[in-house]
Order: sequence, then structure tokens, then C-alpha cells
Amino acid sequence: MPKYLIEAAYTAEGLRGLHKDRASGRRQAVVKAVESLEGRVEVFYFSMGESDVVAIVEVPDAVSVAALSLAASASGLVRVKTTALLGTEEIDRALDKRLAYRAPGT
Repeated sequence: MPKYLIEAAYTAEGLRGLHKDRASGRRQAVVKAVESLEGRVEVFYFSMGESDVVAIVEVPDAVSVAALSLAASASGLVRVKTTALLGTEEIDRALDKRLAYRAPGT
């Protein structure tokens, strides 16, 4: 199942919601949302820096992770950045692909 890195940053109002729900409550809400997409949360961390939350999730496809990202972003309480993660085997398969590509200026 495809894996995605999700980085989230709370707005000021979102941080007030975090105080109310507590960290464990927000983690539980994310797990429930991902499971409703037939996925699973592999890791979930709160972080300091540009992102307040970092998670790795497995979901069936890009449409599912887009639904998760859109729902969270639409709340206006969190900004979400989603990155597709590729395993070693997937990159090896990509390296084996032959394609017609010409670099700029060559």
C-alpha cells in the first residue's frame, strides 16, 4: 500500500483546539480518519519547527490521501503538506524504465 509523509501546521485557532482535545485526542482523530479510508497510521509525532505534526500513513491510493488532506485543510485549523514516499524497490523499478528525455540545452 502506498505510503505518504504528512506534515501539518496548526493555525492559532487549531492550537486552541489542540489544547481542548489534547495530543492523544488529535492522534486518535487522525488514526480514525485514516482507518476510515482503509489505511493505517505507521507513525505519528508532534514536532517543533515548521510542522506541528509529522505522520507516515499508508492508504490505498493518492485519491484517499488527497481526501484526507482536503478535509483537514478545509477545516481552516491546519495547513497540510503531503509527500508521496517511495521504497527502494520502487526507485529501482523507476531506474529501470527507459524513456525519451532530453535535458535542457543538450
